[in-house]
Amino acid sequence: MPSLSKAEIKKNDSRITLEPHQVILRPLVTEKGMHRATECNQYAFEVNPLADKGAVRSAVESLFDVKVVGVRTQNRRGKPRRHRFHWGRTKDWKKALVTLDKEHRIDFF
Repeated sequence: MPSLSKAEIKKNDSRITLEPHQVILRPLVTEKGMHRATECNQYAFEVNPLADKGAVRSAVESLFDVKVVGVRTQNRRGKPRRHRFHWGRTKDWKKALVTLDKEHRIDFF
């Protein structure tokens, strides 16, 4: 089997490229999230399930004009819900915890 060079792999790479406003769906403003924002300088976002850590990093840096130190992601499973006699599920979603540099902040309010 022939080995491919990095240039050939990048040329054949057919990943979907998302715009920054398509990657970040909404900030998660919770009590725990606000505590993390003040103490650890970490912010939580709901992100597109197709986005990877690099896409989340570049989207946060371009949308909020900050320097990102680290990104951690979680794939969250939807919860079972009931309405009268019908059982359903909420959608599966992806969560990203973004750690910012010490001198950068994001103000949601």
